[in-house]
Amino acid sequence: MILVNLLPHREAARKRKRELFFTAMGIAALIGGLICGAIYSWYQTQISGQRDRNTLLKREITKLEGQIKDIAGLQAEIAALRARQNAVEDLQGNRNLPVYLLSELVRQLPDGVYITNMRQENQTVLITGVAQSNERVSELLRNLANNSQWLTRPELIEITASSVALSARDQRRVSNFSMRIGLRRASDQPKPVSSAPAGAVPAAVPASKPKI
Repeated sequence: MILVNLLPHREAARKRKRELFFTAMGIAALIGGLICGAIYSWYQTQISGQRDRNTLLKREITKLEGQIKDIAGLQAEIAALRARQNAVEDLQGNRNLPVYLLSELVRQLPDGVYITNMRQENQTVLITGVAQSNERVSELLRNLANNSQWLTRPELIEITASSVALSARDQRRVSNFSMRIGLRRASDQPKPVSSAPAGAVPAAVPASKPKI
């Protein structure tokens, strides 16, 4: 017996193909959606983690900025304390400068030179006096320039000749002079090699009355 299929098999085959195609498209769309959702979730997780890290960094930066301000304040306080310490040390070291000045003048003053006036302005000393001759003034300048630890840069301002009456019949020619001398601070002195206590005042040498 011969069987003849009179149903539209071509349309049924096309229908099955369409159904398979749409099923495959749906599965692909579902898989694509899942993949996109997973990627989106991963990116959101990464962004959230980065935001948390940024927030932590900002908090730490704010904390460090506060610490830097505190350090800057401490450095300013340390600098102020050092400046005060240096000022106190300078005051302690310079309080004996008048003694050093007088002692050095006594040491370096040659015979035949007499100081009539002395005035100090900061680290400069102005001296006026009378000398037996110009050579005595030159000797004083050499002594102050080469032999003095506390006096430096002597500069002759003026020298004039005059006469001094020793008696009614005896008159002597003298030289009136004025000079400028620099006075070193205690902090400008080189460190002593010996074990003598710092700030010790040198013993004053008794001055003999200069002859004019």
